[in-house]
Amino acid sequence: MATAAEQWVLVEMVQALYEAPAYHLILEGILILWIIRLLFSKTYKLQERSDLTVKEKEELIEEWQPEPLVPPISKDHPALNYNIVSGPPSHSIVVNGKECINFASFNFLGLLGNPRVKAAALASLKKYGVGTCGPRGFYGTFDVHLDLEDRLAKFMKTEEAIIYSYGFATIASAIPAYSKRGDIVFVDRAACFAIQKGLQASRSNIKLFEHNDMADLERLLKEQEIEDQKNPRKARVTRRFIVVEGLYMNTGTICPLPELVQLKYKYKARIFLEESLSFGVLGEHGRGVTEHFGINIDDIDLISANMENALASIGGFCCGRSFVIDHQRLSGQGYCFSASLPPLLAAAAIEALNIMEENPGIFAVLKEKCKRIHKALQGISGLRVVGEALSPAFHLQLEASTGSREQDAKLLQEIVRQCMDRSIALTQARYLEREEKCLPPPSIRVVVTVEQTEEELEKAASTIKEVAQAVLG
Repeated sequence: MATAAEQWVLVEMVQALYEAPAYHLILEGILILWIIRLLFSKTYKLQERSDLTVKEKEELIEEWQPEPLVPPISKDHPALNYNIVSGPPSHSIVVNGKECINFASFNFLGLLGNPRVKAAALASLKKYGVGTCGPRGFYGTFDVHLDLEDRLAKFMKTEEAIIYSYGFATIASAIPAYSKRGDIVFVDRAACFAIQKGLQASRSNIKLFEHNDMADLERLLKEQEIEDQKNPRKARVTRRFIVVEGLYMNTGTICPLPELVQLKYKYKARIFLEESLSFGVLGEHGRGVTEHFGINIDDIDLISANMENALASIGGFCCGRSFVIDHQRLSGQGYCFSASLPPLLAAAAIEALNIMEENPGIFAVLKEKCKRIHKALQGISGLRVVGEALSPAFHLQLEASTGSREQDAKLLQEIVRQCMDRSIALTQARYLEREEKCLPPPSIRVVVTVEQTEEELEKAASTIKEVAQAVLG
């Protein structure tokens, strides 16, 4: 009986082989051959090398020198030889023991030493203490933080605002909170380092367009549109962002926002606008580049700015629609993991906003002073002015490079040093040269504030001209 059953099973197997598809038989055959090979193949063990004696090994270990963790840096590198400031960096600044007129600090509206701002910070210090010792989600949210967020949202005429305790971390945290791996970001080549770090953290697909060149941006958008048509399924889940600055830190130029908004709607992208330099500077009431161009703020998906320039405080903020801002409270790394803004600095920022709202004429005063020194610095032999006349922070670059970045920087530093000897405090623009995506040329940065008098502006312009003539010949 058992023999008959075994014969029946064998017949069934043979019949199944005849009926099976050819590719199925081939695949099974390959798998069987592979198993046989693994079973009968020889195994090899790595043999320890015995051609060196113990003494020779110890000698090699003693002779081995590890590579340095960082590349060697010259002792005269500017980062290792910084200037020492004594007292507040306001209108008059004491640098290395010498009193100078300050053309280096971003105290555009002169609020750093304002008595009202200092009084508000002191009152907050007495009430709350120095710091917070916790992020916003862990007993780091104080009532003054909520007051500042509400004031910023109302000032910018948006639904909601969120504050960060560090200006650099604001846009660097905001970008990766929305743009993820696989998304596409179109970004200006002149974008500041904080934007670059945010893009790096997002791991998105980055496409650079020439500085303020809307034709080049549209070319990239069209190319992406063609790619999307080839793979519509992927296109439906790929988000597209345009990231620009309102007033560029590295060039002192204003972004062409009206054209950007047109391209946004034409190619269905989102705009992130970084306004650290333009906030408190551009527009009739200091609301930035949107007010400057008369653009509806709802056309911008996210606005970010730091509070370390015009507001003379610390930290930064983002503002926009409520559902956009609320997402950062869950995903903004600088918001979720850093200790919250010290209450005294939040109180100082609120009082600075009060002063800005009470004195809207201050922005016209700043604009006129920017135009005045911008005009006065034209025609300097060997130097050219880079930046728009409305920008309170612009650059002086060499008209003709020596061919060596290091030598260019030395020439500019000599101009800065001699100007300081004549009581005009300037500074070179500093960059992490190995990290910058598109490294700007060396330059001297000139910063204008409302506190500088007409006589001081004229003195600064004439001093720079005389020193440049002496250094550059």
